[in-house]
Amino acid sequence: MVKTASTMLPLGTAAPDFELLNVDGQRVSLENFAEAPALAVMFICNHCPFVKFLAAAIQQLAVEYQARGAAFVAINANDASRHPEDSPERMVHEAEERGYTFPYLFDETQEVAKAYRAACTPDFYLFDKHRKLVYRGQFDDSRPSLSIPITGRDLRAALDAVLRQLPVPEPQRPSLGCNIKWMPGNEPVYFDPAGVQ
Repeated sequence: MVKTASTMLPLGTAAPDFELLNVDGQRVSLENFAEAPALAVMFICNHCPFVKFLAAAIQQLAVEYQARGAAFVAINANDASRHPEDSPERMVHEAEERGYTFPYLFDETQEVAKAYRAACTPDFYLFDKHRKLVYRGQFDDSRPSLSIPITGRDLRAALDAVLRQLPVPEPQRPSLGCNIKWMPGNEPVYFDPAGVQ
């Protein structure tokens, strides 16, 4: 497995805008979530072992917090030409099989991932009602290679705080996963191949 950590985008950053194609064929933008008191933006994909490990728990957490008004959106920015398992067609099947209740968008140009300084899958960002970044980092301490239960503790604590209009707990720990599969020549300035294990 290729392991890469979050870049830890500065807290207080305004949510970068996007308009991307969803698995249902509709285009979805940041504006679609304007009324939500909290918005979780998740960079995921189909084939990453770290995402597969958490996928069911991510969906379960989303259902729980969507019932409380929070919005969720997932974005796949992987180069589908070199990783066909992450193609838009395969994303449709993935969303259906996982029962995703949130949009699953394809970032074909990878420009949205760059705007968020996304580095790995999964990579989690939580924005408050003003769309300012209040949390970025891991889902919880669990990893595919560790015998730590999946709880979603870190993201859950952040969501609870935002929905109660309280400060998000510190410290915030980087997510860890597979590096985003950048198109050749399209690697962002923050991507460090030497840091990829």
